[in-house]
Amino acid sequence: MASSSSSKHKKIGEEEEENDEEEEDTAEEYEVFDDFTIASSWERFISDIEASCRQWLADGSKNLVDKGAEALDRYKNLYRVKKELKYGGKAYSMEFNFVKPVTARASCWDDDLHNMQLSFGVDDFLVIAPLSANGVVLDDPESTKLLSSVAIALSNCGSNWPAFVPVHDPSRKAYIGIQNMGANFTRRFEADRIASQVPVRLMHLEGLYELFISKFVLSTTDFSTNYFKVQFAMRLTYETPPYDYDQEEILESEIEDSVETETSETTTSSRIKKQWDDGCPWTEWYSAEDPIQGFDLTAIWRSRTIEGSHEMAELENTSSFDAEHWLLTPIIYRDMVDDSISKFVGFASQIRLLISAFDTSFGAQFLEDFVAAENTGSDNSKSTANVPPPTVLDRVLKELFLDGTSSNANAQLENRNSRVIKGAPLQSLFAQFCLHALWFGNCSIRAIAVLWIDFVREIRWYWEESEPLPKVSSNGTIDLSCCILHQKLQMLAICIERKRSRENDQTFFYCEKEDGISSNKVKVHKDLLSVPPIDNIDSSLISEDSKRKMKLSNSSDQKKFDKTRRGSAGIVQSMMLLNSFEEMHAPYTQSAPLMTEDMHEERLHAAEALGNTMGFSGQLEKDILSSDMSAFKAANPNAVFEDFIRWHSPGDWETDDTDSSSVNKLNWPPKGRLSQRMSEHGNLWHKIWNESPALPISEQKPLLDPVREGEKVMHYLETLRPQQLLEQMICTAFRACAGILNQTSYGGFKLMKTKVDQLYVTLGSSLKFLQGKQHNDKDELVGDLKQLCTVFEHIEKLVILAASIYRKLADAPRLSEAIFTDYFNFYLPKMGTGLTSICYDKEFDTKQEVKIRERDAVAAMFPPPSVNQSWRKVLSMGNLLNGHEPTQREIIFSVNDTVSNSHYGNKISVNGDEEVETYHMYIRGTSNDLWAALSVTSWD
Repeated sequence: MASSSSSKHKKIGEEEEENDEEEEDTAEEYEVFDDFTIASSWERFISDIEASCRQWLADGSKNLVDKGAEALDRYKNLYRVKKELKYGGKAYSMEFNFVKPVTARASCWDDDLHNMQLSFGVDDFLVIAPLSANGVVLDDPESTKLLSSVAIALSNCGSNWPAFVPVHDPSRKAYIGIQNMGANFTRRFEADRIASQVPVRLMHLEGLYELFISKFVLSTTDFSTNYFKVQFAMRLTYETPPYDYDQEEILESEIEDSVETETSETTTSSRIKKQWDDGCPWTEWYSAEDPIQGFDLTAIWRSRTIEGSHEMAELENTSSFDAEHWLLTPIIYRDMVDDSISKFVGFASQIRLLISAFDTSFGAQFLEDFVAAENTGSDNSKSTANVPPPTVLDRVLKELFLDGTSSNANAQLENRNSRVIKGAPLQSLFAQFCLHALWFGNCSIRAIAVLWIDFVREIRWYWEESEPLPKVSSNGTIDLSCCILHQKLQMLAICIERKRSRENDQTFFYCEKEDGISSNKVKVHKDLLSVPPIDNIDSSLISEDSKRKMKLSNSSDQKKFDKTRRGSAGIVQSMMLLNSFEEMHAPYTQSAPLMTEDMHEERLHAAEALGNTMGFSGQLEKDILSSDMSAFKAANPNAVFEDFIRWHSPGDWETDDTDSSSVNKLNWPPKGRLSQRMSEHGNLWHKIWNESPALPISEQKPLLDPVREGEKVMHYLETLRPQQLLEQMICTAFRACAGILNQTSYGGFKLMKTKVDQLYVTLGSSLKFLQGKQHNDKDELVGDLKQLCTVFEHIEKLVILAASIYRKLADAPRLSEAIFTDYFNFYLPKMGTGLTSICYDKEFDTKQEVKIRERDAVAAMFPPPSVNQSWRKVLSMGNLLNGHEPTQREIIFSVNDTVSNSHYGNKISVNGDEEVETYHMYIRGTSNDLWAALSVTSWD
């Protein structure tokens, strides 16, 4: 470091002394001389810069990163360290931006390049600026002194980092800079901006080319007559216009009007505005903001050599389809990135309200407590303002009980993992009730109570009038994998069907079977699943136990029926009665009575309390066995107990090995014996056999009383506790909303499909312990459910995004899935399981390469301007895409010179010919905004 110094000797004058000690001290001071260097403030400033730069050079990029250098989120490989400096009473900030070592330098249009790197063609760089509000140097002498200080410091360090100083007004984004490239070359940098009134000449490629040439030509001759080998690269950015749904509606209506002759009615008819998500499954409940606000299309021309202005003029008229690369980036709606809970309104936000209602439901024993007018309190959820008017309530009930698709019709649309959630199927009555409740009165506990009471009152009407219950399957089975409420409604629907059948058909009917000799009339009870004559048996009416155990004979010579035989379903092949030379007949048996899950638990508890005797778990099993024995006796009048065991429980009939293969008509009677369990003294099966009369099922008492069981269901619905209702509503709401999202069409996005499958598993495991349990810590339970809502909201956002991408790029499936994958990986860190997920300011700007075959699909998103848009007159910059000009144009011009053959290196000793980029200009702009950065390499 250059410095000045001088030796100075100060003679200290002698003062009057008051005592001897003071005189001695003063004498010593006469003999002291100090030599020291006095540096100016500017030299100390340079020294501080030099010290910081030497430290950064010594550490290297790797150590700087390890020491905590700031990573610039937008750039994958760029880091920054800072140092505060003071000079002349002002504070400055010096930033060193550097890249970690990479195998290859990024190309000029790489998105990982910082604006300074792209503009000036540098890698690592320094920026020094004042610590002020605007961060720029407005004074020319100050900017020159700053730049000189950094240049001297870097020269002392032996570093060739380029250094920049921001100057002028901040809106101009102007810089000056310098770079020492060793003993031979120096690069100088300059950048400035024209923010308005851009000259027309500079809006076109030819004018920009001439601007660049003017920086180094030595004559003022016409540029068109000069030829220079200039390296040229260009990047154009297009933004898709907003889709005009109203315009499409107008065009469609015009087509319809041209066909129809009745113009008076057509022109006055009102038209509904079309939305982007029309036809998506969630639109029945809410309309989502389009998460894809548009696309940015980037067309890139890589480096090429230009030798004249005419080539630039031709290039401006070239189609964008001629560009080497197309890159596509979606413009994501901000609420999709912002994870604030109040921002996004959808299923997740409404389920969160339902969970709040569940939290409130612990405060009452009956739902009527939340409806009573005298029940006032501080809870705002009980205010009348949260309950919609009666007209809305009537409309919801009409939609709920509209006789539409049954719950089984759309079962194939549900995810295969949906049954892990103990709720109700999507199209079922209770699931539809839950979906309506989410949007009824802002899903407050009072609104839910009002809706539920009227809902049950409507079900009571269906029960008393014996009308089929809409949206509830009555196929004779109860799905125990669903919630108790859905099971109860299935039971009620079956009871209504059987009650209706008994009332309409006078209980009995007769079916007749004739064999040419005699006829057998069978009196059949319809409530007992009786069946038509044997030739027209409907297998769905026969009990599953009968189907499994009997083998009907089809031989024509085995059709004889005994005159006293009743209720026979057919001959059992290869089985003869023990005490008579007769074929065994399988009887029609009653189906086991249907039970819901809570009824099964009651039976199990009763069996545990009464004990389990000889395999019986209660009175129900005895009744079923007695019914089967009575039916078997009626179908086989000469049968004995052993015959019934051989048919009903073959495992309890033991035969010899030699006899097992010879049982037929000629080898009679069959040889064998009862098992030890059945042959014990006092066997209960034998006792029931002796007590059971010979009665076909048409004359037996029904095992299921539809009236009694139906009233039990109604009592359950009318006395259900609020907490129990809300528990089942939460599970069903999660399952139904997930089912709606699962029906969304988003192509073959594998990541989305996997995430939806994982959602079902997560919901199933998280909701498993919600129903029917005592909740010791209510706050913890509510907190867990709200966390589950956050998880659901993330998936809901991704599904809507996937649907939007797929709709816009349906003709380019690979591209659409690749864009979704990019966003999925970007969004993945946000998908926490807490009440508030990770939020950060990083924006999604990943570009996806567009293949040649996909360009037509992308260009279709840029429809030619319509007639209504023709008024928008602009000065075109050229390079139009379907009539749309680029929203931004970026150009890089450069000229390379061979050192040994140019005036830059006449006296330079080099190894062979070395090319140096002597001029580099980066231009970015539109028709009303132009920014240019120039770097010049010179021999100083």
